[in-house]
Amino acid sequence: MSKDKDRAIVVKRSAPARKGHHGGAWKLAYADFMTAMMAFFLLMWLLSSASTVQLKGIADYFNQPLKVTLWGGDRSAEDSSILRGGGRDISTDAQGVTRATDGTNNRAERSVSHNNEDSVKQMQGELERREQVRLHDLQVKLMAAIEANPVLRQFKQQIRIDSTLTGLRIEIVDSQKRPMFATARDVVEPYMRDILREIGHTLNDVPNRIIVQGHTDAAQYAGGEKGYSNWELSADRANASRRELIGGGMDEAKVMRVLGLASTQNLNKADPMDPENRRISIIVLNKRSEEALDHDDSTTTTLSDDAAGSKPLLQRLAQPATVAPKVPAVAPAAQ
Repeated sequence: MSKDKDRAIVVKRSAPARKGHHGGAWKLAYADFMTAMMAFFLLMWLLSSASTVQLKGIADYFNQPLKVTLWGGDRSAEDSSILRGGGRDISTDAQGVTRATDGTNNRAERSVSHNNEDSVKQMQGELERREQVRLHDLQVKLMAAIEANPVLRQFKQQIRIDSTLTGLRIEIVDSQKRPMFATARDVVEPYMRDILREIGHTLNDVPNRIIVQGHTDAAQYAGGEKGYSNWELSADRANASRRELIGGGMDEAKVMRVLGLASTQNLNKADPMDPENRRISIIVLNKRSEEALDHDDSTTTTLSDDAAGSKPLLQRLAQPATVAPKVPAVAPAAQ
């Protein structure tokens, strides 16, 4: 028994069996996928940075047959280089040049020019968008002012506001029951004065300049076009409207044109005698139309002294123009 007590007890413990490796095939597939994506984005970046001339040159290179590249032909390079084929330098527009430059400067210049053009176009588009928003707000404000004023609300059928290519057009049309001016005169009726002054007060909310146009119907004066006619009448009524706009608080520097168009632009072309053809148009110009008018004003025409008959012409131009009498000798027709 003593021997059994003194014997050492040895405990053997076996380590747990290790499981097999799962493998790294997915890592290789993921690495291949990331490499392909990197190559794809690199290709897209190269294509986006290449100019149109370079892309065309690359396409022509791959479309050129191998036989022409090796032995020459009609589609080979046009220069005197001993290396036939290859075409011209795709970084330049010059014909017959295989490698005049590495194209770095040309690409940089074209890139800067292209970026500047894009920036200018974006800026112009943003300015036009803001201007359209301002004109739209002006239209809404005018319509709200007419609705809020009990005096003007009853005449809203005679006020038309719409957008055109030149800007915002505000038209006040005549009617048989409510004429805007005294018959055949430029005296503004009281309700017309209220409308014009309300519009003049509101026009100061935008920096755009305006054109005031006068229109008449086709009824002629008894004296015809030789004396005081619809041309003078439409111009006088437009100028009277300008005075009322300024009387309403509008800055007088906003007026760019005051035109009398007589009956050349009738609203009702089927009936030239329609009272609606008698109207006042106030056009709030957009920036493009205003710049076009400024450009026309700054364009000058020089008369050459040695031209045939130039001296008599200059003398005639220097003579003061005669002004037709404003009051007609014969009673006018209804305007």
